[in-house]
Amino acid sequence: RRQGASQQELLAGEARGPGGGRLVELREGDVIVEEEELNLKYGAHHVIKLFSPVTMCMAVVVATISSITYYTEKGTYLVYTPFHEETEDVGTLAWQALANAGIMLGVIAVMTGLLVLAYKYRCTKLIHGWLFMSSLMLLFLFSYLYLAEVLKAYNLPMDYITLAIVIWNFGMVGMISIYWKAPLLLQQAYLIFISALMALIFIKYLPDWTTWAVLAVISLWDLFAVLAPFGPLRILVETAQERNEQIFPSLIYSSGMVYALVGMADTEGEAPVAPRRQGRTGSAGAEERAEGEVSAQTRPQGGEDARDGFSDTWVRENDERSRQRSARVSQTGAGPRSGVRTELVEEEEEDKGVKLGLGDFIFYSILVGKASSYGDWNTTLACFVAILIGLCLTLVFLALFRRALPALPISITFGLIFYFLTKEIVTPFCDALSSQQIFI
Repeated sequence: RRQGASQQELLAGEARGPGGGRLVELREGDVIVEEEELNLKYGAHHVIKLFSPVTMCMAVVVATISSITYYTEKGTYLVYTPFHEETEDVGTLAWQALANAGIMLGVIAVMTGLLVLAYKYRCTKLIHGWLFMSSLMLLFLFSYLYLAEVLKAYNLPMDYITLAIVIWNFGMVGMISIYWKAPLLLQQAYLIFISALMALIFIKYLPDWTTWAVLAVISLWDLFAVLAPFGPLRILVETAQERNEQIFPSLIYSSGMVYALVGMADTEGEAPVAPRRQGRTGSAGAEERAEGEVSAQTRPQGGEDARDGFSDTWVRENDERSRQRSARVSQTGAGPRSGVRTELVEEEEEDKGVKLGLGDFIFYSILVGKASSYGDWNTTLACFVAILIGLCLTLVFLALFRRALPALPISITFGLIFYFLTKEIVTPFCDALSSQQIFI
C-alpha cells in the first residue's frame, strides 16, 4: 500500500470504484499489521521511558528502607494477615505464609471483581469516589507519616503549622495533577511517589515469609486476570475499548500525555477525518490498559514530537499524508453517508504512550525493597536487574503478540529466582572469597 495510507482512505477508494479511479485491493488485516509496525517503530522511545520511572520508584523505596528503620520494624500487621509468623518452625512458617497469601489474594480478587462490575454497570461515581478517597489518604495521611519519619530519622525540626501547610499544598497539588490537568512530569512524579508509598506500607505491615508468598501468588493472579477469557482485568479493558473510554488515570502510569478529547464532525459542515481504530495499548500493566483519545487541535509541536520519538521527517510526511487524505475524503463527503455525525479523531494523533499499571510499580518495589531490608546489596542489585530484564522481555512479547500483557509474571519470577540464588549461592561465595582475601 502507499506509504502512510490509512484504512479510511482505502475504504474511500473502494467506495469510488471504477468511476473514481483505481480500486485499492488490500485486506483490512494487512492494513492493521502495517499500522502496528509503524506504531512500534515510532513508539519505541516510549518503551525506554518506562525504565526511568520504574528505576526511580524502586530507588525511593530502597533509599527509604536503608535510612529509616520505621518501615522495617515489625509488630503491627494488616487485618488480612491473621498469622503473624511468630515461630521458628519452618513448616509452620510456610503454611502460615501461604494462608496469609491466600487471604490477601481473595481480598484482591473480590475488590477487582467489584471494580469491574461497577464499571460494567456504569457506576462511575462510586468508582471515582473510591479512588478519590484512596488517593486522599495516600497524599495526606500516609504522606504525613512518611515526612514525620524522615524528619525524625535525620533529626530535622519543623513546627506543626509549617508541616500542615506543606502537607496541604503537597496533597492538593497531587489531587489536581492526578484527577484533573497538570504538566506530564508532575503527574508522573506523583504516581511514582504514590506507588513507592504503597510499597513501603506493604513492606512494613506484611510478615516476612508472607511477603514472598504474596509476590508469587499475585504474579499467577495477574496472569489469569489479564489473559484468561473471563479474567476480570481483561473484561475491564475490553469494556473500556468498546466504549472508547480511557481507564482511570489514578491507576495508570503513561509515558505519553493522555487527554480524553473527542472531536465531533459533520460531513456537511466540514471534511471528516479518519476514525481512529482501537489500537493496541502498549500496557504491560495488570489492571490499567486503555487507549487515550487526542484531537487534531491538541497536536504537539515539533520539539515534543522529537522527544516522543517522532523525527521531523516523519512529521512532515505525516502532515502531507493528512492533507491528501482530507482532500480525498472530502470529495466523497456528498455521498450517501453525508450528514451522519460520528465521533472522529485523527488516526495519527492516537496516544502512542506505553502504559504500565501502578500495581506493577508497587510489587516491583516491594520485591527490591524487601531484598534491601536484609542489608545485602548483592541481592538488592540482583533483584533490580532481574526486574528490568523481565520488563524488557514483557515488552518484547508485547511487540510480538500485539495485545495487552501482564507485567508481573516474568519480572517477579526472575526477581524471586535471582533473590534466592544470590542469597544462597552468590553471597556466601563472595563472603568466602573476602574472608580469604581473594579478589576477582
